[in-house]
Amino acid sequence: MGPIVIDFGYTPEFLKSAKSLAKRYRSFADDLKNLRDDIIKNPFYGDDLGNGIRKLRMAIKSKGKGKRGGARVISLTVAIDETMSKVTFLYAYDKSDMENISDSKIKQILADNNL
Repeated sequence: MGPIVIDFGYTPEFLKSAKSLAKRYRSFADDLKNLRDDIIKNPFYGDDLGNGIRKLRMAIKSKGKGKRGGARVISLTVAIDETMSKVTFLYAYDKSDMENISDSKIKQILADNNL
């Protein structure tokens, strides 16, 4: 069996939050690409929050804090079959702005996007 193919998707909430972070941190686009590369290498990257939802730690180079003090990306991973998975980025936030995202906010994003 070959490598798993990952199809990435993005909610409007993620795009809005990512745009805000990209304005603050010039390295954000490259940092996001590095996060996608990490997921391709390890589809189970990050902390499992249950039901396919994961909290991913993302370093922001221009912030100079590493993964621990960087951003968090909430994602939903759905296995399509044994060779393909869909990873949808739900929301992104700066760890210095918000310690954690509430379960109710995650549920609302999922409902708003029929996920």
